[in-house]
Amino acid sequence: MPSSDDASELPTASPRHGNDIPVGQDRIFDGLADKFANSLYATARGQIRLAVLDQLLSCSLPQDGAAALDVGGGLGQMSVWLAERGHDVTLAEPSAEMLARAQAEFGELPIRALKASIQALPELAPGPWPLVVCHAVLEWLAQPRQAVVTLKSLLAPGGRLSLMVFNRDALRFSNVVKGNLDKALEDRLSGTGQRQRLTPISPLTHADLERWCREEGLVIESVAGIRIFHDYLRERSPDEAQLATIIELEKRYCQTEPHWRLGRYLHYIIRHADSAGPEETF
Repeated sequence: MPSSDDASELPTASPRHGNDIPVGQDRIFDGLADKFANSLYATARGQIRLAVLDQLLSCSLPQDGAAALDVGGGLGQMSVWLAERGHDVTLAEPSAEMLARAQAEFGELPIRALKASIQALPELAPGPWPLVVCHAVLEWLAQPRQAVVTLKSLLAPGGRLSLMVFNRDALRFSNVVKGNLDKALEDRLSGTGQRQRLTPISPLTHADLERWCREEGLVIESVAGIRIFHDYLRERSPDEAQLATIIELEKRYCQTEPHWRLGRYLHYIIRHADSAGPEETF
């Protein structure tokens, strides 16, 4: 059985991931907009995610109103965040249902909606883009390694990629905490993309992203963990005061060793290696 670090080395004609489940196609979320809205963004999990991203992106993304491409932008939360800060945004989303729900929230904001998969973007929205945002997308793709190549092609020289992926190592830890010991020991962590289940088909490790960026001539400027504490709490529905304290903890330690490594999501700021910028800092 291959480890998650070996997943990208398997033949692309029959992509497999760490639990050795063949995955034939990407997961598209038509029919799941309500579930996403209600089970993520209307809960403490969603509030924590957006609060930590607000802190991270406010410090690391260009403040010059650069044009931005939101890849797989779903219900549009990040597109709205960017547009409210002066960016001219294109939201690309393959699910017609998710895109329609997102458009209902745009109002007069400068956001263009584009129904397109990540694979279609080099033709439909080639850029190059000074700012590309791709959050919680790669883990739903049958071939996440190829998506890194695509994102690189969309990113302008000197531009920044904000990339967030579902963390396979945190998924393993969570299964142990829940008592799913055999599942964790056998590395049966990936979902199958069937029915209403929302376990990602391609959860990734930090080692995956490090290797892929190095191979593609990309530099990781910073990395952070998103939801590094909340998902391990006994009480998963905190009151307002408790939630404020949890958010403060999440913000304080999201880039601190060793805590960031167990974030449910890993967030990266990435640039081309030949662009001016800081060296890797993590």
